[in-house]
Amino acid sequence: MAGTSRDRIIQIAHDRIYRVGFSAVGLDGILAEAGVTKTTFYKHFESKDDLVREVLDWHDRWWQETFRQMLQRYGGDSPRGQLLAVPDALEELFNDSGFNGCFFVNVAVQFPLPHDPAHQAAAAHKRAMEAIVRELAGYAGADDAAAFAEEFTLVMEGAYVTRQVTCKPGTSTIVRRLVDMIVERHISVRGRPTEKGSSGRARSADRKARPSARRS
Repeated sequence: MAGTSRDRIIQIAHDRIYRVGFSAVGLDGILAEAGVTKTTFYKHFESKDDLVREVLDWHDRWWQETFRQMLQRYGGDSPRGQLLAVPDALEELFNDSGFNGCFFVNVAVQFPLPHDPAHQAAAAHKRAMEAIVRELAGYAGADDAAAFAEEFTLVMEGAYVTRQVTCKPGTSTIVRRLVDMIVERHISVRGRPTEKGSSGRARSADRKARPSARRS
């Protein structure tokens, strides 16, 4: 994010909210860390609620873009390969020292009423992520891209929560098995044989060799 005072406020608020939750984050602490006065704050935002909306919008845009980039980095240009690379993207996310679950799952828990704007933002983000998977599944030739995306994203959501709650390092390995099963059930390889790894797990020729996940 750029270094303007407005952007710094959004970034600091975002990081604090992600670490400790909305209710524990005060405006004075955000402004002190950003090195700005309340006068400056109110030039950019009408209220703390306005800042929260900007934080939610920023995270939504950031994660959609980052997720797409990660899938291309791990899975190459093949839509099928990118779907198979989702566990690699999640593993990188989980191994970040600052991982504290899915930002929008946390939002939905902290704002549980469906009509709350923050909860609605979380639901909209989840629909957007499902749309990304549905689009890839369609390009990959899924028999029912909508059904594929529903199953696939349900596995992703379970992975976020399981890793956050249990801290089990093998979460992404389980996700990989489930993702492979969903892909193989819905998407044919179109005449290309699959390879069997030493573990016996079918591996599509579409999957790109995976670089090491970033670890903190």
